Amino acid sequence: MDRQARAAKVHDFTYLSNPTAVRRFVRKGWLVPVKANSHFDLAGVSFPYARPEVRTFVQRLARQYQGACGEKLVVTSLTRPRSHQPRNASPRSVHPTGMALDLRRSRRRACRRWLEGVLLSLEGKGVLEANYERFPPHYHVALFPQQYSAYLKRKASAPGTGNYRVSPGDTLWRIAQRHRTTVHRLKADNGLRSNTIRPGQVLKVPAGR
Repeated sequence: MDRQARAAKVHDFTYLSNPTAVRRFVRKGWLVPVKANSHFDLAGVSFPYARPEVRTFVQRLARQYQGACGEKLVVTSLTRPRSHQPRNASPRSVHPTGMALDLRRSRRRACRRWLEGVLLSLEGKGVLEANYERFPPHYHVALFPQQYSAYLKRKASAPGTGNYRVSPGDTLWRIAQRHRTTVHRLKADNGLRSNTIRPGQVLKVPAGR
């Protein structure tokens, strides 16, 4: 919580006190609408608004999540003014700033493992902080907008992807080794739910490696 609060202070984010303040931030464009799509749903979200970088994060994560495990991501909370915080919320919660979101914990183990792996990886890169909370079971994510924007710029400048046609005898491990990537990355980028591939199948792989 201390790290999240420090990030909010560095970004000079306001802790919104009530719905009127939320609407004012939306009018000024400091918060943007977050709308469900084919990759994610909103469940019980009273204020479907967030910082622009948070919306980008949700859209990107949801697309990858659905491709990796075959179900929609479910967002259960976004911006939440102090007047609408739950009784057990910490006074240092950054939900009132618009930089936080909650994600429902899937009942499927494979989906939980994938999402936890991605969140831990991004936490290691310094772009967010994620916690598993039990009541109710969900993941609380505080995104650091400046760091996340810088991370996306680095990814955009990195080598892109190309196509690879699977040959007889190929395995995901061999293809990953050949292209200096990982099986996990190949599966996530191609929406694969198992290690099974077939000759003639076209996969997206890192280009220029």
